[in-house]
Amino acid sequence: MTDQTVWGNQLYDHLVEYGVSLFAYVPDAGHKVMIQRSLDDPSVASVPLTTEEEGVAMAAGAYLGGGKSVLLMQSSGVGNCINMLSLIAFARFPFVTFVSMRGEFGEQNPWQIAMGQAVRPSLESIGTLCLSVEQAEDVIPTADAALGMAYKSQCGVAVLLSQKLLGAKAF
Repeated sequence: MTDQTVWGNQLYDHLVEYGVSLFAYVPDAGHKVMIQRSLDDPSVASVPLTTEEEGVAMAAGAYLGGGKSVLLMQSSGVGNCINMLSLIAFARFPFVTFVSMRGEFGEQNPWQIAMGQAVRPSLESIGTLCLSVEQAEDVIPTADAALGMAYKSQCGVAVLLSQKLLGAKAF
């Protein structure tokens, strides 16, 4: 487990420098730094969602309006929006999501394991590219790769923030 305040702040700054102006999220401890920074930053829009699939639609709208966005969600949310994610491949718009993973290394919640293990195959089957991060020093290069891939190729990219990075929860 690494200190989220360090890489979380670096990642937030990097996203804003890249031009991301919309942060859509479902509340999650794995994204607490980026969520709080986006709420405190008057230069960006920070939108809490009732379900993750709303974030896919918001990303499409942001792109159509000339903006850049990211969706912050937990791995369990991937299952909630898999149908909506098919829109990305069909409509060919850039989509970047940062997924705080559960059901991996050290998971102690049995109900998190099934979806955690299904995230990558589910996303890849719908045409979303997946990039994994296990160490803090890989957060920024992976985010940069994801942003470039999505916005230059008009495709969907998910950055999977592993439990080795975030730390496994003991509940």
